[in-house]
Amino acid sequence: MMSQTSLESKLEALQCHFTWDLDPSRSKLFGLRSQLEDIGTEEGNSWLGHVYNLRGYVQYKLGFTEDAQSLFNKAAEAFCQTRRADEGPWLVVNYGNQAWLHHHLGEQAESQAYLSKVDALMNKYPSPSQDELHPEIYAEKAWTLMKFSADKKLLAADYFQRAIRMQPDMVEWFTSRVIALVSASMHSNTGPEADVLEEMRIAKEKDPENLYLAALYLHECAKKGERVEDEARELARKILMNPVSSYSGVKPLLWVYILYVSVDEAVDLAEEALKQHPDVRYLKRCVAFCYRSKIVFRRDGPPDQSMIDRAISLHEELISIYPESSLLRKIDIANIYAKSNHSQAEAEQIYQELLERDLVPADKQMFYNRYATYLHFVLKDSCRSVIYHMRAAEIPIQCYFRQNSVRVLRNIKDSRNQMRREVKEFLEKLPEPQ
Repeated sequence: MMSQTSLESKLEALQCHFTWDLDPSRSKLFGLRSQLEDIGTEEGNSWLGHVYNLRGYVQYKLGFTEDAQSLFNKAAEAFCQTRRADEGPWLVVNYGNQAWLHHHLGEQAESQAYLSKVDALMNKYPSPSQDELHPEIYAEKAWTLMKFSADKKLLAADYFQRAIRMQPDMVEWFTSRVIALVSASMHSNTGPEADVLEEMRIAKEKDPENLYLAALYLHECAKKGERVEDEARELARKILMNPVSSYSGVKPLLWVYILYVSVDEAVDLAEEALKQHPDVRYLKRCVAFCYRSKIVFRRDGPPDQSMIDRAISLHEELISIYPESSLLRKIDIANIYAKSNHSQAEAEQIYQELLERDLVPADKQMFYNRYATYLHFVLKDSCRSVIYHMRAAEIPIQCYFRQNSVRVLRNIKDSRNQMRREVKEFLEKLPEPQ
């Protein structure tokens, strides 16, 4: 039996979720758990082992150790099925997770047994490059970072690239690298670089069955001005034939419909998918997204009451099935009410109730940004809108909502807005986020 110090030293040296500095807030963990649960577990999903590994780690962080153990076991089984082999370097991260879990449970003999399994695998399957991790480890670390943190997507793409250089035959790594690059560019002002678009095209040729990638590519083609209606409808037909999950391609395709085809067709497509799969909660989220888009971005007068009622009903149901995102849903409900001539008082009441809530900084930042947008576009109160954009910007968490508020404030600084001087002084003193 090795000493406690020696055991902990070996555990710290492992490559697994417990050593990758993944330490988000509890609210982020609940959100991540829901996100992972919406990824399909159907046979043929090449990332199934990685999904179960990360779900197991999230459950451990949330205090559900029995669930964590079960999910780590499922991960090992999934790897054996997808790789059609009882062992291989793809199990190194899983065995590392198991070693850490048993250590935390006080089961040191079991922990040591998994450490021995890791050593055996690494001796039998060394990395092709002496100075780098095994490509399977890079790939899992990359996939994990993609899910864990928006600001780590470029790092994830780099890890995928390292894995691909050593093992170029893994099509799903190439596809996931491209998805990481596109995702990283989504909130940039310029969008994907031209070479990323070319990589998307190549990935689409290599991975023709990946309908999620196909929908992303269609979106980029439409952004460049190409007509995509016929391709979108053909892709919709294919997507509806497959099992539904957050990676089936339905959400990015709906976004293409909303922006470039027809928002009415987007609603019809989402409702048709939900009719075919009434128990899939992810589809309820997609249908709600379509109704919200149709109502909030409507330009031809207020929507009819039946549409408002359907949208509100869906969003209220989402609060019960995605409780960790209830704040966002309540904001969506307020914005839906705000577009109705008869329900603006309800919108104001929801916002006032949310203003009084004690929110964690990340949620507060998101709320201030969304409230500022509401004040400007719905209440036409530009002064208060500026104040709440400032409040969002001064919370030192780098994310889309802060970036959006800072961008709005910079535009105001150079405009004729009556608060441009205050905004200029505010921006000059604004510290960079950590």
